[in-house]
Amino acid sequence: MKTLVLTAHPDLSTSSINRLWYEALSDAENVVTRDLMAIGGPEMRFDPTEEQALLRQADRIIMQFPFYWYSSPPVLKAWLDQVLLEGFAYGPSGSQLAGKELGLIISTGGPETSYSEASYNNFTMKEFLTPFQQTATMVGLRYLPPFVMHSALSNDLTRRKASLQAVVEYATKSEKPEYA
Repeated sequence: MKTLVLTAHPDLSTSSINRLWYEALSDAENVVTRDLMAIGGPEMRFDPTEEQALLRQADRIIMQFPFYWYSSPPVLKAWLDQVLLEGFAYGPSGSQLAGKELGLIISTGGPETSYSEASYNNFTMKEFLTPFQQTATMVGLRYLPPFVMHSALSNDLTRRKASLQAVVEYATKSEKPEYA
C-alpha cells in the first residue's frame, strides 16, 4: 500500500508534535510526505497536475494538521480548492480518487473531554470533522476513523514518543485502522 501524507502546518519547524509526526512518516516505507506550506509557499499555490499525479499513485491519502479554530489551517483548504478539480475528483469522468482511502491525523490543544455538547467546545470531534467526511464521500474516498491526539501541547515526552509509532501504523496499516 502506498500512502501520501499532506501535512498542513503553518510553520512545521515550530511544531511540538506535528513536526515529529512528519519526520516519522517521512522515514516510513511506502510513504510520500508533503509539507504543503513548503510546497505552496506563502501564496499557497499548487500545481494541480503534479499533485494529482501523486494522488493517483497513492492508495491512502492522509491529511495531517493541527486543529485550531475548529478546522484545518488555510493551506489545506487552498490545496483542496486547487487540486480536487472537476473532471479529476468529481463530475463527469471525475473519479480518479474512487476507492482510495482518506485518513486524518490531527493534534488538538484541548483535552478530549472538551469536545462534547456538554463541554467548552459544544460539539464532538466527529461533528467538527463532518466536512472532511463529506469531501471524502463526494470524491469517492473511503473515510477512515481519524487519529486525534488531544492535549498535544502537553510536555509528556513518553506520550509524544508513543504517538510516533501509532501515527505510522495508522498511515500504513493495510486494513482499516481502529484509531478514533
